[in-house]
Amino acid sequence: MTPPASPENPAGRPSDDDGAGSNGDANSAAPEQNSASDRFSERLRVPWWWWLAAAVVTGVVGYEIQLSARDSAWSVVGYIVVGVLCAAILWSLGRAQVRVTGDGELHAGRARLPRAVIARGATVPASAKSAALGRQLDPAAFLVHRTWVKTMVLLVLDDPDDPTPYWLVSTRDPAGVLAALELPDAAADAGIAEH
Repeated sequence: MTPPASPENPAGRPSDDDGAGSNGDANSAAPEQNSASDRFSERLRVPWWWWLAAAVVTGVVGYEIQLSARDSAWSVVGYIVVGVLCAAILWSLGRAQVRVTGDGELHAGRARLPRAVIARGATVPASAKSAALGRQLDPAAFLVHRTWVKTMVLLVLDDPDDPTPYWLVSTRDPAGVLAALELPDAAADAGIAEH
């Protein structure tokens, strides 16, 4: 489904790297909370070692601020400000969630895709990700992409009212997403998928 125009997406384009779009459902204004009846749920968190890198950045930049402030009582504030800023950035980057509800609706970030409009699906292994996002990418495709997630799932749409040909969604478990949507993996059937 094509996301409507919004402050985050003024042109109403379906292609959106942060997954902030939503489809044209009238009831898509408020995101639903996770429920125990979800068939699949995954949070696209940043790798754990990014938090270690943020701690190093906090220490180095905080120390530089402390040196600049010399013997001021406020010299320690640099550590706090940089630490909070780094934590907020990493938390924001890892907020996106991919889930399939009990009724088979895919939620990728704030976007929703009913199972009824999905014609077929395929896993996109790490070795094929750059091609899928590069030379083979259709500009009208809808993207929920996180660079630190190595695999994706491709969902081809069959909706005459929607110009979006397919969705590409980052997930660490593309086979799990397809199983939750009750779709066969076209890449595995063709012998393309990696395990």
